[in-house]
Amino acid sequence: MQTHNIATQQDAPVLDAPSLAPLPLTQQAMANAQTQALQGLATSKRRHAQAHRLVDTRQLDRDTWLAVRQTGIGSSDAAAAVGLNPYKSQLELWMEKTGRLVHAAQSDGQASADTGESSGVSDDDNSPLFWGTVLEPIVAEHYAKRTGFKVRRVNAVLQHPEHAWMLANLDREVVGSDEVQVLECKTAGVNGAKLWKNGIPEYVQLQVMHQLAVTGQQAADVAVLVGGHELRIFRLERDEALIARLILLEAEFWRHVTEDTPPPADASDSADRALRALFPKDDHEVLDFTEQPELSEVFEQLLVVRSVLDDTKQQEAQLKHQLQQAMGTASEALFPNGRITWKKSTDTRTVDLTRLKQEQPELISQYLTVKPGSRRFVIHNR
Repeated sequence: MQTHNIATQQDAPVLDAPSLAPLPLTQQAMANAQTQALQGLATSKRRHAQAHRLVDTRQLDRDTWLAVRQTGIGSSDAAAAVGLNPYKSQLELWMEKTGRLVHAAQSDGQASADTGESSGVSDDDNSPLFWGTVLEPIVAEHYAKRTGFKVRRVNAVLQHPEHAWMLANLDREVVGSDEVQVLECKTAGVNGAKLWKNGIPEYVQLQVMHQLAVTGQQAADVAVLVGGHELRIFRLERDEALIARLILLEAEFWRHVTEDTPPPADASDSADRALRALFPKDDHEVLDFTEQPELSEVFEQLLVVRSVLDDTKQQEAQLKHQLQQAMGTASEALFPNGRITWKKSTDTRTVDLTRLKQEQPELISQYLTVKPGSRRFVIHNR
């Protein structure tokens, strides 16, 4: 075996304490998912270490696939479930698992065949998820050529034997090796490549450790195609302490799902999207938080942060203007730690809407559309 070019991941994640449109799954889809799950447990003879082969994914339609996803935490959900996914918050994941949001594709940084769930693949050929899925078999093939290991598809949702809510989809399993048993295939584009500079990103480590927890296997290789031309391979060994902590935190998140209570929102854009989707309209009610010290303290902290931001913006503007004045008509300025460019953009042609409304009001009325309003968060000081 030529495994000399497989890097071993050293640093494990530290687990601290604990356009999206509603499209509810049909009751029939949920029933199909439950039926396939029961059939999978009853008829499967193929084993994947300790894991149950819950559902065969080869014939799943999208609605049933989404319904299966809602029955537990998959490996691609693991980092979000414990609050360590840079693209998805616990709140957004909770909304997906409770049927309030449709499962959404990840953004460019996470461009990869994350899920191995072909029924959920995006049809958008500009999507990183699309290309991650298209390139997955190529990554697996070249991994096998480079390492000499034999790999094969699993085509199933796997389930932890003790924690039924722990699910996993493996891109490939490695056959006949004592060194490694699981292969996770990734692709990293221009924006995502920087996340792999120092090894496996934290959220991917958690995804793979979740897979090892479900299957009971000892090691996994992560093969990532970086920039479309460089294949890197990393080895992750089973970490019992990390797995125990991961199961504990995932169980805490799953209680939020089963009890239908939202987890706390964090500072991410994902949480912002989730809150806007969860509470799209106001009902004109006025809540009195004056007798709630904790929320009143949060409000005071927000006032302080806003004040600091305003002061910082003023400082930024002053420094910026000082440098602009020094540059004058120059296009670029060089400094020991970087450079500044100050160039005129290309002229553009635009429609004079004010004049058009005045001179052609009937024409304008033919092209009017309604833009849905959104809630504005405004602070009023006393």
